[in-house]
Amino acid sequence: MLKIKKIIKENDNKKLTVYLLLRLLVIISMVLQFFKGNYSNVLLCILTLILFLIPSFINHKLKIELPSLLEIIIYLFIFSSEILGEIQNFYGIIPQWDTILHTINGFLCGAIGFSLIDILNRNDQVHINLTPVFVALVSFCFSMTIGVLWEFFEYGMDSIFRMDMQKDRIVKEISSVKLNENKENVTVKVDNIEYTILYTKDGNFIIDGGYLDIGIKDTMKDLIVNFIGAFVFSIIGYLYITNRDGYKFAENFIPRRRKN
Repeated sequence: MLKIKKIIKENDNKKLTVYLLLRLLVIISMVLQFFKGNYSNVLLCILTLILFLIPSFINHKLKIELPSLLEIIIYLFIFSSEILGEIQNFYGIIPQWDTILHTINGFLCGAIGFSLIDILNRNDQVHINLTPVFVALVSFCFSMTIGVLWEFFEYGMDSIFRMDMQKDRIVKEISSVKLNENKENVTVKVDNIEYTILYTKDGNFIIDGGYLDIGIKDTMKDLIVNFIGAFVFSIIGYLYITNRDGYKFAENFIPRRRKN
């Protein structure tokens, strides 16, 4: 019993260290962005500090206990997405940065969806007893739903506020019926595109290397890697339900109801 308490205390200390360190880095970044005059980034830092409070809110207000490892991953995910990704432009510097974060998001949302059903399954006051396959399926569907809603959000921000959350990509080939001179529903394939030119009233833009794809490839890539993350955790969740002692490591990612 003492050994278990010691492990819990050590994990809590690590969680607190990560939390305080990341908050300090966000505050430093906020001050620097303020003096640079990037006030939109200052607001982004403030949003990050608010998002850091979500695990504490879930723990104290909703009486849901987040495992220390899961909480640390959430802090790192928020920091990586907002500060490193947006302010430090890791999305542009590291091509796979967005892919990594969306994969992790699919995994985390799968864990959250799994815990919601598993808590009900093990609650004596709720008359529900779902099979492991169904719990895993709900976990997967929950994660994919969150992923789709996020893509809706990105599309809305791009459409309304003219942002570029759905990152544009350069492609070498396209297939489109719009290029069919006879107006038939037959695709015209264009390969080995070297460059495209955008003609506007304010000037022309030359896109070297291919054709500018507006968001669709980024959106589909995000959903595919979200699918992978959700699927991986669904398998882990299924194995955990069927053999909780054998796959005890899964508890590091599964929120649970607080007993006290």
